[in-house]
Amino acid sequence: MEVDELMCLPRLPRVAVCGGTHGNELSGVYLVRELLKVEKKAVEEEEEPVSVMIVLSNPRATQQCHRYVDTDLNRCFTHATLNGPISDTDPYEIIRSRELNALLGPKGSRQAVDLVCDLHNTTANMGMCFITYSDCDWICLHIFRHLQKEIPDIPMRFIHFDVSNKESYSLDSVGKHGFAMEIGPQPHGVVRSNIYTAMKGGVQHMLDWVRLFNSGAIFRGGFVDVFTMVKHIDYPRDSVTHNITAAIHPHLQVRPEMYFYLQCLKTEPSLTQETLKINCNLTTSCI
Repeated sequence: MEVDELMCLPRLPRVAVCGGTHGNELSGVYLVRELLKVEKKAVEEEEEPVSVMIVLSNPRATQQCHRYVDTDLNRCFTHATLNGPISDTDPYEIIRSRELNALLGPKGSRQAVDLVCDLHNTTANMGMCFITYSDCDWICLHIFRHLQKEIPDIPMRFIHFDVSNKESYSLDSVGKHGFAMEIGPQPHGVVRSNIYTAMKGGVQHMLDWVRLFNSGAIFRGGFVDVFTMVKHIDYPRDSVTHNITAAIHPHLQVRPEMYFYLQCLKTEPSLTQETLKINCNLTTSCI
């Protein structure tokens, strides 16, 4: 294949697929359980060792079917949180974040796993969404384009949060490359078969791409629409009690393009985005 310019990137020998970071987002929980069974069977049958680490991120929250036990685990991976003083009285998720950082990281080090895919669900009718901290991570962008091609019947969006590595707070930031794969709509504490199947397919296609990449395949560059945060938009509130006084209009509630509205009133602001054109103009290959 003739290419104008070739970017050579290191192989991705170690990949982590994580589910249950939020214990009530069950597609990832059940997919991780299934993948762990497959992994165990492969070891028992002495097949070729796979470079995929399967992780149930928050076992206690998963057991209780709650988002978290003490505090949101997916906000516990900043540099300050991972490297500050710790004691036995700290919240469970703070302690667990240290354990995951030791398992998958340390964050920002050469020893960190090469790619982290963290699985999430949302109640929003958003289809499949990649969430990352970089709009120029060619690995994540090419994986996203591959999934767009392989799963054309599912709406897909790529969301970029402009946060530094030290301030990045989610589990996927521990790896050299990482993204959250969030799929909806699915109520918390429930598994919908179509959402589970979409997530399973997304993970499989992601791993297929990694295997191709590691084999030395060349990937043509192109364009990806990347959404980024413009501003926070809160609900109307009572001036005295500050209670929310409005809801999403029924004509907007189930529209796929309204995918990133308020998902959790206590922790997540509603967002709007502008579309950026990100050019993956360098063909990638492994070295």
